[in-house]
Amino acid sequence: VSKQMLEQVLRELQPLCTAEQRFIEKFFQLSRDAADLQVLEVSVRTMSTPGQRPSPFNCLLFFLFFFFFPRLEEPTTRLLSEIFSCLEPELRGFLDVCNKVHPFGCLQVLVALNDSIFEMWGSSSALPSSFLNTVLGNMLLLAKSSFNKFIGTLCKEIEEAKVPSKMKSGILPAVIHFEEFVNFSEEVFSTVRRRGELDKAHVRLASSVFSSINSLSSANLKVNTDMVMMENFYHIHCFLCQKKIHCLEAKKIEAKQRYSEHMEKYVIKYLGQPLEKLNHFFEGVKARVAQGVKEEEVSFQLAYSKQELRKVIEKYPGKEVKRALENLYRKIHKYLSPEENLLPVVWQAMEQEFIRQYREFEDLIQRCYTGSGIAMDFTMEDLLSYFNSITLSN
Repeated sequence: VSKQMLEQVLRELQPLCTAEQRFIEKFFQLSRDAADLQVLEVSVRTMSTPGQRPSPFNCLLFFLFFFFFPRLEEPTTRLLSEIFSCLEPELRGFLDVCNKVHPFGCLQVLVALNDSIFEMWGSSSALPSSFLNTVLGNMLLLAKSSFNKFIGTLCKEIEEAKVPSKMKSGILPAVIHFEEFVNFSEEVFSTVRRRGELDKAHVRLASSVFSSINSLSSANLKVNTDMVMMENFYHIHCFLCQKKIHCLEAKKIEAKQRYSEHMEKYVIKYLGQPLEKLNHFFEGVKARVAQGVKEEEVSFQLAYSKQELRKVIEKYPGKEVKRALENLYRKIHKYLSPEENLLPVVWQAMEQEFIRQYREFEDLIQRCYTGSGIAMDFTMEDLLSYFNSITLSN
């Protein structure tokens, strides 16, 4: 509503100021025909002989043309400034009101002024150098300043926002505010030809939102931090894919990278739980090999002997592994936000990582315990059937 009111005010001002300026220029004979001035300029220039110093008369003509004629507009400006002395202060006050009517009012003001100035430039009835152009130019500078201050304040609020103490999962308020601003601004700017100020604001706000999400790594959350960061970066990536804003392409790519990184960390952490002791055992095996112990001699290490390996493997029969995976699925389902629909993506990543671990364990058994006949209680086919049955039953 404030944008429409401002546009109406600007539409009413243009014919009024233009008519007043034309009257003053005509009545006081303050205007000069552009064609006459061009002829005079050519005449002055051609009166000087190339290669020779200009005569005092020619110098006087140059002085009159380039210093006196441009100043013919100054009396017009002074008169109009006196007549419309309250215009600029009133406009400033009106813009201030418009800025406060809506949370993003400064954006509407900026667009309304941009549109009005472009419309005046393209109008056949507008004067090439009008008093109103100057006033609106000043208002546009003021609107840009207000907009930049607003964006700076919003960025600071986003970066300094505290995470809700009872937050379990879901999208952060900073991300929601960012989306609200982008949706509103894209709608308001849909017909604007120049959007440099908005693009800069988008990039600044996106950087602040990313910084806010990154700060979660030091927050004392009751749930897995990587899960929350993964969901929020995934949400931003999907949003930016939908909006297709050119200036945010780099941020879209970064969001995808970040949610992939945190999903990997989340998956690895939670997959250590179903086979925790087996994982710990083989991590020790890899550490011994990395320290220089020959693979065929690892089994002679007391803590990593064949007997110890058998004891660990016996703790993970196929039925127990399947039950542990079912518990893991329920836990992930409980904490992941249903709105993002990330459960199938995360569960598939879990399956791929679990298969990778299984193959690594098998490879270490073959290399470090050759000929021992030791094998895990479940096969690759069993593992695939566990994941498949869990997926189908949920």
